[in-house]
Amino acid sequence: MKRLCYLILLVALLVTLSCKKEKEAVTPAAQVGSQILSLQSFRANFSDEQWNAMDASQRKKYLEDWVNLTLLANEADALGLSDDLAIKLKMENAVKKVKANALIANRLSNIHIAEDELFNYYRLYQAEFKGKLLEYNVQRIYIKDQNAARELVNRLKGGLDFDEAVLTYSSEDPGITLGKMGFVSATGADSLFWMQARKIKEGEISYFAADDGFYIIRYTGTQESNQDAGFEDFKSQIRERILAERHQQIYQDLLRQLKNKNHDIYYY
Repeated sequence: MKRLCYLILLVALLVTLSCKKEKEAVTPAAQVGSQILSLQSFRANFSDEQWNAMDASQRKKYLEDWVNLTLLANEADALGLSDDLAIKLKMENAVKKVKANALIANRLSNIHIAEDELFNYYRLYQAEFKGKLLEYNVQRIYIKDQNAARELVNRLKGGLDFDEAVLTYSSEDPGITLGKMGFVSATGADSLFWMQARKIKEGEISYFAADDGFYIIRYTGTQESNQDAGFEDFKSQIRERILAERHQQIYQDLLRQLKNKNHDIYYY
């Protein structure tokens, strides 16, 4: 019942967004019956960082989730479940949570974490940031033209087999290795590939300019090296921790300010 409530709420919010600017030209992203999710409304559910990090297959999955949620919510309406008082109360509470999270996210968006703050946090909690540098098992494709490299990246993200792409499109002779470099390290001859691999997740596709062309890479596994990790290797983790702490701080500060401003609060 609780899950169904949130499904209904999510669909309702998306439908509301899709209808909000009906006078503007909209591009449909998905449709179930007469309910249309516009591309603009779909895009509004993600930050720029989240949207840019997704490939075509990931966006398609979110659209499929919307279709599934819409089908389930429509069936709930047909069965009269949306008229249940408990469901209505849960939906009201869920709407409040969405609004509260939007308020906190708005405050967080104005926060800038400077480099020296990251480093000071690292020094303060250095005992918690220990480990070995990772080595990455990299596979690559070399393409001379940037437009061709971009197109191939999109096709790989859409499901094209990487091994097949190496054989078909790489300007290097893949031989029997299929572009597989083995494990690259921070101090080895292929440290440039290590630097690029550490920026992405396992299996993720990326590309960068080098050697008068462009390398498309992925990595398919990691192993620890003998070298200790340092501040640069923990920066993203430190940033996430600081943001989580700021989130809690903003939550507490907001509640304190709002309770001081609103005196008509009673508990029975």
